[in-house]
Amino acid sequence: MLLNDDDENGHLGTGFATAHGRDWPSVRQFNIFLANRMGALLKLVKQFESTDVQVVSLNVVETADCAIIRLLPSNYERAYELLTSGKFPFTESDLIVVKLPDDNRPLLTITKALLGGEINIHYAYPLLIGVGPMGSTALAIHVDNLENAANTLQNQGFTLFNEDDLAC
Repeated sequence: MLLNDDDENGHLGTGFATAHGRDWPSVRQFNIFLANRMGALLKLVKQFESTDVQVVSLNVVETADCAIIRLLPSNYERAYELLTSGKFPFTESDLIVVKLPDDNRPLLTITKALLGGEINIHYAYPLLIGVGPMGSTALAIHVDNLENAANTLQNQGFTLFNEDDLAC
């Protein structure tokens, strides 16, 4: 992928760094705040299911009064529009999405690699669909230092995905 360099035809590349202000692969997660009421999650899911935007991953953190729904969409920009038009209160955060390695202990392999880089994992959850051109199984991870985590994993041969890889 080009990072603000001319391509072979002399066209200026608009790489990942320009589009998102960073040069490591990551995805944007929506943190949606819902009242802890019957049907609140259904309303949110219906907002997406009636469109071409797929929910790639979903995690629910419930408390007595409210729930935080962590959601990865197949199309970030379109999901932003849907949440805004639906008047859902939300914030955004960056995650690393890493392909599960082809061994018999993929979670151990990933967590050991991050520990070796002194990276703290805040939370992690699996994706509901295959990611990338091969439909790979993957894990979304929120860490304390995204850039160091990405460098650590890439230096050890892990495959990281970006938002384009989530498009269905």
